[in-house]
Amino acid sequence: MPLRAPGGKNLSAFGFNHMLSFTKHRKIFYTASIILTVASLVSMAIFGLKFGIEFTGGSVLEVGYKQQAPALEDIQKVVIAAGLEGTSVQVAGDQRVIIKTKPIDESKKNEVMQGLLSLGQIVAGSESFQVIGPVIGQELKNKTKVVVFLSLLSILIYIAISFRKISRPVKSYIYGFTGIVALCHDIIIPLGVFAWLGHYLGVEITIPIITALLTVFGYSINDSVVVFDRIRENLFKGQAENFSQIVDQSLNQTLGRSVNTSFTVLLVLAAILFFGGATLRYFALALFLGVGFGTYSSIFIASLLVVTIFETRQNRGLLKNKK
Repeated sequence: MPLRAPGGKNLSAFGFNHMLSFTKHRKIFYTASIILTVASLVSMAIFGLKFGIEFTGGSVLEVGYKQQAPALEDIQKVVIAAGLEGTSVQVAGDQRVIIKTKPIDESKKNEVMQGLLSLGQIVAGSESFQVIGPVIGQELKNKTKVVVFLSLLSILIYIAISFRKISRPVKSYIYGFTGIVALCHDIIIPLGVFAWLGHYLGVEITIPIITALLTVFGYSINDSVVVFDRIRENLFKGQAENFSQIVDQSLNQTLGRSVNTSFTVLLVLAAILFFGGATLRYFALALFLGVGFGTYSSIFIASLLVVTIFETRQNRGLLKNKK
């Protein structure tokens, strides 16, 4: 029987005649997520993450051309001729060139500048040169780890406190635990993609990308909390026969909101990804992947894991009773 509100009104978010049974097919969703997560972990283990000079230390040289910036291939030839293989070269807008390389001294910088001058006229005063030491880079890495840890801890505490009144049929901290599992899923998969991109395309993990992933933390957990809150509401109402039905009912009621909101955000991010230029491309990609998988996990992972934990504990209790 489909779940219905009092008066027989269909509760499906998209007006289906029957409620979608997410809990019944959760093993399919788990399998898909496990495959993607393992593939991402393997990608990171084999290729590693290519961190930008903000984390590893290095030099950044920026110049602005009066006319159109030279082709990337020509700029690469200049830096290679200066003995700087493996250098990251970007064109920001139409006229500005950004070169990120290992730490170099003033003489090597002047050598690169001479090569860049041979490619076109550089605007006077547009030159910017910065050296980031390895100590600063390591400090940024450590601060990033602390921020991530504190974010996860804060989320766990927040959910546990917010849902403390629904200690049945599972403890409130279980909601926080499954929310964090979903968060890890949402972060690991994009990192796996960036490990692959770093190996084959030289894409680096930079401060903007870390910022994007931290933003995903908030977006993903917000989606999960919306579903958890509806579960709490339906538990108090007691409209369904069992916990699995309550979770299915809650997911169907919030499905339209989650999909519509995320679809709108993804459209904007897709526009930035394709039309926002090189400087925003990978920032937008990190957000696009994070929001996409965050929506998936809030629907198919976080809430369904609560059901799995509940049923596992229930079965163990039944086994004890049989003894």
